[in-house]
Amino acid sequence: MVSVCFYFQVHQPIRLRKYSVFDIGNNSDYFDEHKNQEIIKKVSRKCYLPTNKLLLKLISQHKGKFKVSFCISGVALEQFEKYAPEIIHSFRELAKTGCVEFINETYYHSLSFLFDKDEFKEQVMLHKQKIKDLFGQESKVFRNTELIYSNELANFVQDLGYNTILAEGADHILGWRSPNFVYTPKTAEKMKLLLKNYKLSDDIAFRFSNKGWKEYPLTVEKYAKWISAANGNGFVVNLFMDYETFGEHQWEDTGIFEFLEHLPDEVLKHPDNNFVTLSEAASKYSSVAEMDIHNFISWADIERDLSAWLGNSLQNAAANELYRVGRLVREAGDLKLLEDWRKLTTSDHFYYMCIKWFSDGDVHKYFNPYDTPYDGFIAFMNVLNDIVIRIRGIKKQKEASIRPNTYTLKPDSGSFTHTFMSEHPSNNLFDTHIINKP
Repeated sequence: MVSVCFYFQVHQPIRLRKYSVFDIGNNSDYFDEHKNQEIIKKVSRKCYLPTNKLLLKLISQHKGKFKVSFCISGVALEQFEKYAPEIIHSFRELAKTGCVEFINETYYHSLSFLFDKDEFKEQVMLHKQKIKDLFGQESKVFRNTELIYSNELANFVQDLGYNTILAEGADHILGWRSPNFVYTPKTAEKMKLLLKNYKLSDDIAFRFSNKGWKEYPLTVEKYAKWISAANGNGFVVNLFMDYETFGEHQWEDTGIFEFLEHLPDEVLKHPDNNFVTLSEAASKYSSVAEMDIHNFISWADIERDLSAWLGNSLQNAAANELYRVGRLVREAGDLKLLEDWRKLTTSDHFYYMCIKWFSDGDVHKYFNPYDTPYDGFIAFMNVLNDIVIRIRGIKKQKEASIRPNTYTLKPDSGSFTHTFMSEHPSNNLFDTHIINKP
């Protein structure tokens, strides 16, 4: 038997406006309200609403035999609520079917596990609560930002109460093994590890409309045959991809919606095939072996590592400064400041600073709202500078609100009052980084 496990990632960052050096200290409005609303409306029209409608139809048509799983970032959900609440309604309709699972990640789609595990834990709990509030589900399945994964992460997430985690089925960690089995993460013996079948996933996500691909056009008959070939050599085919594949990355005129509409029928023609959610896959199948992934992997680019976000001096300087300032933000105790800072932790801001070339570079350019990676870096660091000024302002307000120590003396000539408050010189909170262009 082969179970097909469709998992879709839904994410939209809260994009920064082109924040200049002249804004620092004068304007703390960091985010491009117009651009963010425009993109949510566009992707809603092209992808979210028509694809959700189609999935609802397929679930009804197949009487519950067609199932899918989603992970929707907290920042995406915030924007849906603000700009297009009909998207939330359509996902709630899917949740009511009992055939759609919503799993957890970091609320802000961040790299926080790499820099601040306390912040990571808080963001996971925020996301868990958001999913419960909106869809009434509490999942035991976790997916880290961009499928970033290691043994250490699995162990940490296990301690948070999760029993299943997702990762990329990269060739260099699989070796001769297949991604079509369930594994146990090393150091997390209570967890199940589900690995993305990247070849079959990317056939839809990246190659579907590529006329230069030797398998073009991709038909449902051909694709279902590839899935069924796993019978006898695997239990579950994990098809993990961005939800925006449907209608946004692969436009409607490519035939992507017709492909999705007819795929369940074709897959289910094979008597040994079915569809499962992520949690069902983990509970249905036993682990066949332990998987040791000591170094961090991800689902991005050819390298499947962290270089999409932390591969150059721009990205590393920005990330290190962000989390250093983050500790000061938390100490400041201002909720609005903390919320603004957390929106900066979204991984996309570092993705925009990537300077890779060739095919991977083309992908980064497609998703980049800036003219160059350096523009992305400058805007980000300018915002971070303003946050530091806000921290100083909050600190001064707190100091000013401290009641002065008053000493009253009563010499023979009458009363004498002396007020004393010690001065607190400002600390230099922000370091200067000199970045050499690679």
